[in-house]
Amino acid sequence: MESKINLLLQNWPPHVVGTQRWLNSKGIDYRLADKYVRSGWLNRLGHGAYARAGSTVDWPGAVHALQRQLGLDVHPGAITAFDLRGYAHYLALGGREVVLFAKAKTKLPSWFSNHQWSQPVRLVTSGIFTDDENAVSTVKVEEVELAVATLERAAFEIMYLVPKQQSFEEALQVMESLTSLRPRVVQRLLETCRSVKTKRLFMYAAERLNHPWLDDLNLSHVDFGTGKRTIHSGGHLDKKYNLVVADTNHQ
Repeated sequence: MESKINLLLQNWPPHVVGTQRWLNSKGIDYRLADKYVRSGWLNRLGHGAYARAGSTVDWPGAVHALQRQLGLDVHPGAITAFDLRGYAHYLALGGREVVLFAKAKTKLPSWFSNHQWSQPVRLVTSGIFTDDENAVSTVKVEEVELAVATLERAAFEIMYLVPKQQSFEEALQVMESLTSLRPRVVQRLLETCRSVKTKRLFMYAAERLNHPWLDDLNLSHVDFGTGKRTIHSGGHLDKKYNLVVADTNHQ
């Protein structure tokens, strides 16, 4: 019969962090895990997190552990989701931060927050949507399967971050390539998004780009709120959506 450590290493997904909760499910408690660390089989990443000795792990393998092993409702979103899905290859992505979205009050374990990954990671906690239908789908990143924001959800997330944490010019560049979004998904996101600014800015950008899926939306069911929203001080007022936005060179 094979030893516990051999079985563990055979069943350990490549480049994935192993949490103590996951190890417990394999019959390996904290003391045994500590023994494997001392024996050189495992490396400790922080309290309650390990990597196989000789294996490289980065933020995708850590996020996989958050999602699959710890059951946290967190996903790569906004510009990061577009990057992972191949829609932001023309932008300056080298070394930029990874943006994770999670529900309000979500806290990440210290082993994740304190570790120095290859890229800085920023967690955005928000309750901007009343439900999470069509929020994520699976993308393979460096041999690791991750639940990543869908294109529709990521488009709303990127607008949610404008202007303080995301430039509108870059958001427009990404939006330009989104010619085949699913109208039913966009419709539901518009109806369930709690952020008036996000909904208005999303529609302003989509109409400016004249995307074909706009014809299939029913905006009479969308609450765009009241009052003016200022995205850029000193910008021009878009009267339809009552938004003050900067003039950009984007055509």
